[in-house]
Amino acid sequence: MPKNDPCNRQPTPLLLVISGPSGVGKDMLIRRLRERGYPFYFVVTATSRPKRPGEVEGRDYFFVSKEEFEDMVARGELLEHALVYGDYKGVPKAQIREALASGLDVIMRVDVQGASTIRQIAPEAVFVFLAPASEEELVARLKSRSSESPEHLRQRLQTAKWEMEQIGQFDYVIFNPDGELDKAVDQLLAIITAEKCRVSPRKVVL
Repeated sequence: MPKNDPCNRQPTPLLLVISGPSGVGKDMLIRRLRERGYPFYFVVTATSRPKRPGEVEGRDYFFVSKEEFEDMVARGELLEHALVYGDYKGVPKAQIREALASGLDVIMRVDVQGASTIRQIAPEAVFVFLAPASEEELVARLKSRSSESPEHLRQRLQTAKWEMEQIGQFDYVIFNPDGELDKAVDQLLAIITAEKCRVSPRKVVL
């Protein structure tokens, strides 16, 4: 049976939507899951914001101009999109359909606003909220980026407070304290195992 089938039956691929406040560690969680050998397809988000140091085109994001992004919206090529801190972010549709059809689980990293939109389009997805251990820890993580102006930091913290209030809209919550990333990955793997052992598997149709 396939490696990602814990219940010894024909697997139904999952669409996992991982969300949470900026700076909570969504990218690190997904990167560690891959390092530990779990097979999945990671959906790459398109964004109109400039590339940050160390980011790679096609791995971290698809970097496009605002004009190119608006053209993608007009042609109906995005599953969801939003204007976030003055820049566009959105999820291309085609790669998700292709990956699910191949039998791979698909993981998406989106903000809370984007998760709400996807919930309306794909209610059978699995929605996971990644939360900080505390507001103080989240502030420290954002400050450590050294890429936030005081005004941007204030905006992100205000947004984070609202996002934390939306936890009730998600299926699961995982807390991600500093130094406990592998524990968070273990919890995500437990969620995946439980979902694959459901009597009535989720079936995502896009």
